[in-house]
Amino acid sequence: MKKYEFLLWDVDDTLLDFLKSERYALSNCFEKFNLSITDEIIDSYSQINHSYWKRLERGEIDKNTVLYGRFETLFNKLNITSIDITVFQREYQNALGSVFYIQDQATQLLKRLSKDFKLYLVTNGVATVQRNKLNLSGINEIVDDIFISEEIGYVKPQKEFFDRCFAKIPDFEKEKAIIIGDSLSSDIKGGNNASIATCWYNPRKAINSTNSKVDYEICNLNEIESVIWR
Repeated sequence: MKKYEFLLWDVDDTLLDFLKSERYALSNCFEKFNLSITDEIIDSYSQINHSYWKRLERGEIDKNTVLYGRFETLFNKLNITSIDITVFQREYQNALGSVFYIQDQATQLLKRLSKDFKLYLVTNGVATVQRNKLNLSGINEIVDDIFISEEIGYVKPQKEFFDRCFAKIPDFEKEKAIIIGDSLSSDIKGGNNASIATCWYNPRKAINSTNSKVDYEICNLNEIESVIWR
């Protein structure tokens, strides 16, 4: 017997390995613009990018500031002044949407679950990038719908984001819904705000030092099957 009917999945760093895509995209663009790149630069950008997305989640900045501000910060740190950030940002988005890396054989898992459950994707990523990756991976053909903050008008973890998603799901019932994601501040807090069950995907076995309430915790995506069945 099913414990949950509606499974809401995060995309980046849950179903797909975002850090690998990020590394590819940044390296690709640095090479295209004749810039030298190192692991330290990639790590620095990753931290900067992460901080900008967290500020977006808290409602401190808008999406445009994320997309351009992260490169302004990086280039200022590296004393790079000869690059048009608008052009660089466009090339970066194209590169980011051109590759995908599946985590924990997620495609096979979703295909298996689609026979018994309703599957939805909930993401704060850039719409064109996300749809490109999901089309390339074939995940878009498996799930029932894809909800992207840029198109919804609100971002995770805002309650309004989930309210709009729920309104688009046929015969939706909160008591039968669960969100699965890696981010405590976006996915788990979002689930808390939306009053649905939460499952923290935590492959690195981090410690929850936030006030986000985790109902279930898994280290491998396939462990979700022990959660959603009674």
